[in-house]
Amino acid sequence: MGLKLVVLAAALLAATSVSRGVGFLQTRQLPDGSFAERGQPGYPQLTAWATLGLTAAGTPPQAKGLTAKYLVAHEAQLASATDLALVVLAEEALGQKVDGPLARLRALERPNGSVGGLVNGTAWSVLALRGNGSPVHGATIRWLLSRQTRAGGWSWSPRGAADSNDTAAVVQALRSAKVKGRPVERGLRFLLRFRNRDGGFELTQGRGSDAQSTAWAVQAFLAARKPPPSGALAYLKRLQRPDGSFRYSARYTTTPVWVTAQVLPALARKAFPLAG
Repeated sequence: MGLKLVVLAAALLAATSVSRGVGFLQTRQLPDGSFAERGQPGYPQLTAWATLGLTAAGTPPQAKGLTAKYLVAHEAQLASATDLALVVLAEEALGQKVDGPLARLRALERPNGSVGGLVNGTAWSVLALRGNGSPVHGATIRWLLSRQTRAGGWSWSPRGAADSNDTAAVVQALRSAKVKGRPVERGLRFLLRFRNRDGGFELTQGRGSDAQSTAWAVQAFLAARKPPPSGALAYLKRLQRPDGSFRYSARYTTTPVWVTAQVLPALARKAFPLAG
């Protein structure tokens, strides 16, 4: 009975953290349906992140229809595969048809299998396609697998240094495409190199723990159907501020809408894509 009470208490605490984060994000929605940092205009990428965070928490944007219209109206501004895929994921979460932006993503596919030539953009494109239930070319998965470093991680670009965030994104992409086994296991082991004593994860070694890197790591483990690393969720909860937002790290408070939007899926124990 004691153990059950402990588990129940932890679940209630997580629910409280998530609901407070949701409450904060809802205050940052503008009349046109977009989301913005205080005193700043809204923009598609941040609006997409807020949409994904709220949806993962089980609470779509309050003005859901306006948010969908805003994202569709600003699709032409999106040039990179990463940005296109991010907005596709958000539109999918809102129940929108995404044929147009998906076609633009397909147009960025290269003969080698990459989408736009970058690891990050290719991983996000896989997530967007799988969120829609669309097939992913085998060449794309093979290209991602070929970009795994000897240490087990992935970087933003084909020849860059591997980091925790891109590794976590690729792990989620591979799992969405039903890839499992050694590549995923190596990726998770690589991620653990970035875990610190405070329970958090850092982007690159020596940088220090931050909320977004920790959230990404948690989502990678969830995608692989493994429990989040010990202390990671507790680290995230310690960063929550009285207004419900999350600090970037123990030392810095910056871009609270963006940070909170990325933390919520991890606390809600949801990996990307949210649909599909």
